[in-house]
Amino acid sequence: MNVKTKKQATIFDALLCIGFLVTVLITCLVILKKYEITAHIPLLLGGIFASVIAIFKLGFTWKELEDGILATINTTMQSILILLVVGMLIGTWILSGIVPSMIYWGLNILSPSIFLVATTLICAIVSIATGSSWTTVGTIGVALLGIGSTLGIPSPIIAGAIISGSYFGDKMSPLSDTTNLAPAMAGTNIFDHIKHMLYTTVPALIISLAIYGVIGFKYANSQIDTSQIIQIQSTLSQSYNTLSPFLLIVPLLVIVMVVLKVPAIPSLVIGTLLGGIVAMVFQGTSVADVIICAKSGYVSSTGLEFVDQLLTRGGLDSMLGTVSLMFCALVTGGILEKTGMLETLAKSILSISKGTFGLIAATIFTCIGTNLAVADQYLAIVIPGSMYRDAYKKHGLSPKNLSRALEDSATITSPLIPWNTCGAYMSATLGVGSFTFLPFAFFNLICPIISLFYGATGITIEKLPKDEQYTSEGIA
Repeated sequence: MNVKTKKQATIFDALLCIGFLVTVLITCLVILKKYEITAHIPLLLGGIFASVIAIFKLGFTWKELEDGILATINTTMQSILILLVVGMLIGTWILSGIVPSMIYWGLNILSPSIFLVATTLICAIVSIATGSSWTTVGTIGVALLGIGSTLGIPSPIIAGAIISGSYFGDKMSPLSDTTNLAPAMAGTNIFDHIKHMLYTTVPALIISLAIYGVIGFKYANSQIDTSQIIQIQSTLSQSYNTLSPFLLIVPLLVIVMVVLKVPAIPSLVIGTLLGGIVAMVFQGTSVADVIICAKSGYVSSTGLEFVDQLLTRGGLDSMLGTVSLMFCALVTGGILEKTGMLETLAKSILSISKGTFGLIAATIFTCIGTNLAVADQYLAIVIPGSMYRDAYKKHGLSPKNLSRALEDSATITSPLIPWNTCGAYMSATLGVGSFTFLPFAFFNLICPIISLFYGATGITIEKLPKDEQYTSEGIA
């Protein structure tokens, strides 16, 4: 039996497939925006186009491509499960009065002038403690969005502050999966990696806080309708039997569980169950109400439009559209990875990079490009990390420079891309479009710029010891 010989993907093949994907996405999401087309079908069209090239030009079989797709999907199944559980958690936490309690009491202690700064810091602390930007956004972030909205601050700005703080913590926490994955791919120690990231992460956070502080002053000088806040608090208190700070013990328990290294999914499931118990004990709801809310979400009917818009959310069903978007993105990403197109593209980029700056710039832009094409932050770390690992050694650079560049680009930019798994999650959880909050996610925008600046100037760039550097014959 004749075995069909596979051809190696060329740079033309890679650019053709990625160019087609980007063109279709831009056409549907930007040019045809008025028709409210989602990214689902454009992503599948990109996958179909890539599979045609792979089968008829490169010699792959459909079975091989299917295996690649399934392998890629398998790497993100934990994220998908977390997404579904968070949907249920949001529903039960609103039904139980947990989120409304955060909003009610938050209105008493937060003012517009400090809100954005406080939001960023609160999310940073929680994310460091949990190691998860997703958990932070899905719990504390949702409540802060509600509080900020009642203070008259636009939702995209609040979402930007929430994501900035959450990704600072996710990036710096030793509990974070990406913080462990990046040094593993680069070949360095996790704590050396975290220490080296301080040089880019801390300045980016300080600059972001300064910008949020300036924006906050704008709202501090405006007249706040106290009567509206009182009306909101009154409506909330009339809609629930109890709005007590005691209810906040539930989110605190979830944070403690994650800090104690209880896996994220069991922690969130326990948080969801506790939300259901609190709903029955403190709000007098039935078991059936809890089950329906966990599945279909909470529907607010207070009569006050703003509160109803704020609280009508959550449920497993609310996340199904996002899950389907992730699957569509992973189909295309799996084909591009399986056929070696992304690898070929990365090698081509590396061949034209010159010096330290060229190498770091190549890493950052490859990670961003992979995030755009593959729609998954893990692959955006793994693929460039494995491709550039030896190149850093050949340039005499410590692997911690590579691991920092991976996080400064792959991790940080993932929530800014609507069809990326992280971007889709953030948008679905906060109810704010990725392109809408992108200009206000200052931390995520500033980090790659600082990393490029260091690459150009040599500041904080660490060299390998001479006995570990490559010579013309290998490692010295």
